[in-house]
Order: sequence, then C-alpha cells, then structure tokens
Amino acid sequence: MSMIFFACVVRVRDGLPLSASTDFHFNQDFLECRKRLKALSSILAQYPSRGTAKGRDLSIHFLSSGDIACMAICSSSYSTIMAFCFLEELQWEFAASYDTTSISLASRPYAFLEFDNIIQKVKCHFNCASGSQMKASWEKVEEELKFRPPVQLKLEDTELMNGMTNGGHAGVHVEVVPTYRMQRVTPLGILSLVLNIMCGALNLIRGVHLAEYSFQEDHEGIGNVIAFFLPFLACVFQCYLYLFYSSARKMKTFVLFFSVCLCNIYLYGLRNLWQIAFHIGVASLSSYQILTRQLMEKQPDCGV
Repeated sequence: MSMIFFACVVRVRDGLPLSASTDFHFNQDFLECRKRLKALSSILAQYPSRGTAKGRDLSIHFLSSGDIACMAICSSSYSTIMAFCFLEELQWEFAASYDTTSISLASRPYAFLEFDNIIQKVKCHFNCASGSQMKASWEKVEEELKFRPPVQLKLEDTELMNGMTNGGHAGVHVEVVPTYRMQRVTPLGILSLVLNIMCGALNLIRGVHLAEYSFQEDHEGIGNVIAFFLPFLACVFQCYLYLFYSSARKMKTFVLFFSVCLCNIYLYGLRNLWQIAFHIGVASLSSYQILTRQLMEKQPDCGV
C-alpha cells in the first residue's frame, strides 16, 4: 500500500530529533529503516536541501531548510512528488510554530513533542488525499524537482552512511535554501517602504553634512551626528524586516522603533516638532506593517 509511515523534524547541524509522529510499526524492515534514518539525520548538513534514499520496500525522503530538516519514511511505491509536497507542508507548519532561537537552544531530544499532533494531521491528510485532489500542487512540485532534483541515495548502502558520519566524503555540496514566504505586500506596506526610504535618506544627508562641520569645527556635535545616523540604519533595517522573514521580529521591531523615537527627541532643536512627529509617525507605520505581515499559513505550492 502506498503511504507515509513515519515523519520527523530534526535539527540539521547535529541531527537532534525535535518532534516525530507517534506511529508504531514493529516489522523488521521498518525498524531497520528507522535506524538508517537516524544515521542519515546526523549528516544532513553534508547534503543538498532535497534527497531520497530508495529501498526495495521503503524509502526515506528529506527536505532541509535553515536550521531544520523534515524527514519521512514512505513505501517505495509512494510518489516522490507527493512526499516532498508533504515535507514542505510540515516545514511550513513548524516554521510558523517555532522560531530559530528556540530551535538553536533545544538541548534534549523531542523538545517540541507537541508538534506531533500536527505531523499526524498532515500525514493523515496526505495518506487519504486522491491524485485528483492534489493535481495542481503535483504539477508545481514536479516542476521544482525537475529544476532542482533531489540527491539520490541507496538505502542499503549503510557503510557509506557510516563512513560519512565518521568523517568521509568531506567534499559533498552543501545547499541551504531559505523557504520562508511572507504574505503579499500591501499598498499601505509599499507606502511605508517609500516613506521609510525617504526618512532614511533625510537622516543620512543631514548626518553627513553635520559630520563634515563637526569634525572640522564643533567636536561636541558628534552626538548629533550619531543621532542622525542611527535612525538611518533603523530605517534600513525596518525595510528589511518588512520584506524578509527574521526570527524575533517583534523584539527587533520595537528596538528599532524606540531607537528612532529617542534619536529624534535628542535632535529637538535641530528639528522642529512637526519634523519629529513626521519621522516618528513613519516609524510607527513601518512597525505596524512589519508586525501585521506574517508568514503564509500554508505553502502555496502544496494546496493542502
């Protein structure tokens, strides 16, 4: 029967298991496959982001991105395309639930055991889904695999795996593909980017002019120069946080916002109240847009 038997999420750098499905299969082939999956998980950093280890009855598929990798044991007759669609869905669910800091700090196996409920839910959906239901996502994932095919391994070649674990194959290509996708950019978000760029440019220009004067005549004005350059950097990072996913986004957003506020208050006298209000208002709008633009709830290519 074509199906997914087991799935887990591991940390790429050391193979630490973070969560796994709670299925119990006691036949010898499956238990042997679990051992090989464990061996493979410890050397994922040496492989490209996608890979398949084919066996006679069972196969292992893995998909790594950043700090984590999702792995699955499927029957060999199960579609490779469907398997990677399943792994991408797991990856998105895990990324939406946990940040990179908590993943890096995990010190014990199965630190996110509660995630097994989601693994079970997604696995059940894919095992029950028909080919017609998955046709659209099937075609999209098929195109991705044609463009970047998974590395092919032999499940039976345990000596190769053990050799790599002990330090062999040092020249294997490493590829880390960021797969975090944010919600669509809104018109208000584009406006916040334009205003942020404008404020950053104003801060940079004023800071450069003031720096030329301060270094030549008024050495006490260095604090004002710094107070112009810090908001410039804050504007740049606010644009980055809005456009790209980053861990601890909320904390970084508040730090940048308060930096802009404090620097503009410090510059009172060089700027009037209307100018200060404008810069703080733009920073507020940008912060709001960053905090409201979230990760997409589901991978659009999987249609699940």
